[in-house]
Amino acid sequence: MTAVAIFGICLSLVALMFLAYRGVNVLLLAPIMATVAVLFSGGHGGLLLGTYTQLFMTELAKYLGKFFPLFMMGALFGKLMDDSGSAKVIAHRIAALTGKNRGILAIVLACGVLTYGGVSLFVVAFAVYPIAKSLFREAEIPKRLIPGAIALGSFTFTMTALPGTPAIQNAIPTAYFGTTPFAAPGLGIIGGLIMFGGGMLWLNRRAAAARAKGEGYGQHDDLEETAHGPAQHAPSFLVALIPIILVIALNYVFTTWVIPAMDTAFLSQPKYGATKLSSVAGIWSIVLAVIVASLFVLLANLKRFANITDTINKGTLGSMLPMLNTASEVGYGGVIASLAAFAVVRDSMTSITTNPVLSIAITVNVLAAITGSASGGLSIALASLGDFYLQMAKAAHVSPEIMHRIASMSSGGFDCMPHNGAVITLLGICGLTHRQSYLDIFVVASVITVVAGIAVIILNAVFGTF
Repeated sequence: MTAVAIFGICLSLVALMFLAYRGVNVLLLAPIMATVAVLFSGGHGGLLLGTYTQLFMTELAKYLGKFFPLFMMGALFGKLMDDSGSAKVIAHRIAALTGKNRGILAIVLACGVLTYGGVSLFVVAFAVYPIAKSLFREAEIPKRLIPGAIALGSFTFTMTALPGTPAIQNAIPTAYFGTTPFAAPGLGIIGGLIMFGGGMLWLNRRAAAARAKGEGYGQHDDLEETAHGPAQHAPSFLVALIPIILVIALNYVFTTWVIPAMDTAFLSQPKYGATKLSSVAGIWSIVLAVIVASLFVLLANLKRFANITDTINKGTLGSMLPMLNTASEVGYGGVIASLAAFAVVRDSMTSITTNPVLSIAITVNVLAAITGSASGGLSIALASLGDFYLQMAKAAHVSPEIMHRIASMSSGGFDCMPHNGAVITLLGICGLTHRQSYLDIFVVASVITVVAGIAVIILNAVFGTF
């Protein structure tokens, strides 16, 4: 029976991956695939209904309860930066500073600055793509390399490695390990530099090889879309950049001084979940920093918004689908984790090594690859195994900070499968196919990211957490 149940879990995972790649909405797909797994585990009618309402929806609701403010404020901040013209101003200035002969570097840096400052990667892709077309066409760099450059700047070092990044992938571990978004800062910076340097080396070599073969930008029907400079009513570079600085600086200030100084004894009361400050401080600091930065964008650019009410509404509503998709994947993971057969799968993954850092890296990478989602895979892994890994780390005298950093970095490893929603969206924005550009996305956002994770694990083993 165990073999049949394990087959059911694998079947549901493969079907989830395949159908998501084919475009089926995860909101519908996740509960259906959870039901398939339960059926193979001997489920019946009443159990199926109970599993959906009491397990799937409960896990989904727990995830929303923890991360709803982060998703909503992040999406609103990104929309404010986009509609005010701030995102394009920053991208254009970086492109001007690097020069047309360094088009790849300009796009990677522009995406990196914006995403590290809290702007949604989807907003970044839309804002930077027109600039990338102009730079790549002028420098005769193949258009097929644009998705790789945007992915390197948006999906890698600023998403999971650099300390303090407001990305959801850096916030999730704080709730399980009692850490802050600045966990293991030295190792995170080194990992980020490896991602950046390795990705740039790959993309520049690909561009050089194309140049040697006489391949230029290519024949594409996008001449009419080529980007010009920022509109005359756009904010100055300083005004555009201040919100990015505020997110990073205030995140550190709230984490280090403000929140620890608050009277939070009330959190121990049952009505507040009998929780510890360490479980919520990381999320609080990011949300507060983004709120302040959003208010600055709003007040500094009031006259630049065509319709401020429309911007706010679209920004907040724009967070719903990504958030619910991820929460549905977490609900699916919660159902799978409740099955007796999952204990066998879990034990097989966690027994590969007794090293907690290496073990969590393997588990998160596998689940992120299966779900095609960094935040989804990370959430499933920590929701079902977070306490296990925390105790495993304590027993081995391993710092929770390195557990946080490696868990975060691993979520951005093999998540960039062909069915990854961000990959599909990015290719759609660029008007390119998987056949044309997926290899570069996979190398810079997955292969090199995994290499960076391995390097950080080795450095931590030799020098400790720093």
